[in-house]
Amino acid sequence: MANSRSSNSLVVPQASQALDQMKYEVAQELGIQIPQDGYMGYMASRDAGALGGNITRRLVQIAEQTISGGKTR
Repeated sequence: MANSRSSNSLVVPQASQALDQMKYEVAQELGIQIPQDGYMGYMASRDAGALGGNITRRLVQIAEQTISGGKTR
């Protein structure tokens, strides 16, 4: 994972690899190219926002499924 200046820290540090994997999966679904070196400073704001929004949407969906015991609506 690339060095980050973010002050956010993971509650479960072991989740870092899973979150990175999700980032690449969502980016691929959206057709967004993530640089191999991990530096996203040149990424368009629109792409970064779409990526972050879709990751958040997926995490909320996973949490809702977990809370509901895996039942779908």
